Amino acid sequence: MGRRPQPDIKDRLLDACADHALAHGLPDRLEPLVTATGTSARMLIYHFGTRDALLRAVLGRARQRQLDTFGDLLRVRPGEPYTVTLDRAWTSITGSDGRPYLRMFSQLHPSAVRQLWPDFRRTATTDWLGPLEDGLRTIGRPGLATLVLAVIRGLLMDLDATGDTARTDRAFRDFLATLEHLPGGDRARPAPP
Repeated sequence: MGRRPQPDIKDRLLDACADHALAHGLPDRLEPLVTATGTSARMLIYHFGTRDALLRAVLGRARQRQLDTFGDLLRVRPGEPYTVTLDRAWTSITGSDGRPYLRMFSQLHPSAVRQLWPDFRRTATTDWLGPLEDGLRTIGRPGLATLVLAVIRGLLMDLDATGDTARTDRAFRDFLATLEHLPGGDRARPAPP
């Protein structure tokens, strides 16, 4: 008779693997995850089925953590202008809280992403549109969610390539100032036909 699944052990192993991947990147081999969990490759395979299933689960756990953290940062706060919310979110995303996610996801090789999570790139982009639309709706500009997301993603790529935090921070704040000074809002404009 085989052993019964033990979800609490699997969950602890997955957390340890996600912690390791966020600190060091998603590994190509199981050995770094074996070391990080203090278990054996056999035990990891027992709990996750295959190496790819484990890596897919690690990606999913790290992504869920990122969504939880940054989704909360993008949440509308009563009485706070949404540009202030966006500024705080930018500071966290580019600071020590966000760097592990940016590093891990930006270092993923496209072929690995296609193999492990074929829809990752699209999902990792579009799942931010809803929270941004909700926030931008408070200033009458929900239609600008794609633009705001494109600016954030572009500046994150710039920051990753150059490491120039001061310049990218200044550019984001200049962008926020532009948002604050846009005339009217979606509420003041007729809906497009």
